[in-house]
Amino acid sequence: MAQYVIDTPAVVGIPVAGSDASFPVRRVYCIGRNYAAHAVEMGHDPNREAPFFFQKNPNNLDPSGTFPYPPHSNDVHHEIEMLVALKSGGTNIAPDRALDHVFGYGLSLDMTRRDLQGEQKKMGRPWEIGKAFERSAPCGPLHKASDIGHLDQGRVELKVNGALRQEGDLNQMIWKVPEMISYLSDYFELAAGDVIMSGTPAGVAAVQKGDVMAMRIEGLGEMEVKVV
Repeated sequence: MAQYVIDTPAVVGIPVAGSDASFPVRRVYCIGRNYAAHAVEMGHDPNREAPFFFQKNPNNLDPSGTFPYPPHSNDVHHEIEMLVALKSGGTNIAPDRALDHVFGYGLSLDMTRRDLQGEQKKMGRPWEIGKAFERSAPCGPLHKASDIGHLDQGRVELKVNGALRQEGDLNQMIWKVPEMISYLSDYFELAAGDVIMSGTPAGVAAVQKGDVMAMRIEGLGEMEVKVV
């Protein structure tokens, strides 16, 4: 048995609907501007261009139902996204075989320190300080693809304190799930435990302490997350 000079970090797990076991997370890939209307609201051309990705950390994922408002920001935004969890991987995966690698799907939020992200954009620097902070990815349980099938359409919505903020449909993704998997596998060796956050529709906006975010994606149920 291998020995380590410090205690080994805990494995991050996402609950799985209908199971007592959790899905262990290896890496978290996030696609940017994957819905045309959101690209427009962020000031970008919605035409189909090569996809781009950034990463969060596995321990940013948080199924607790609470989101602690982070320090050093006064402009924290919600972004509802469908999370895709992989049961296997590889390199140079063909789009028509990509869904063979999907374990399941879940609800997630890409919480963003928008003011800090904006500062990094202006300086041409990475976004992690605005994207990969503690507990920045609230998430719900995974639903097995073997139970629900593969989701390529369905209403996406997020309400804050009962008021609708974001709405769209999974069929509005510029880059579909098989294409995202295939593209990533050309640049990275994907593996079991990897997850992909698949982009957000228009309507991103700020939250405050005490707000309750209610996210829903057709086929994946609903989840509430309170800002604390």
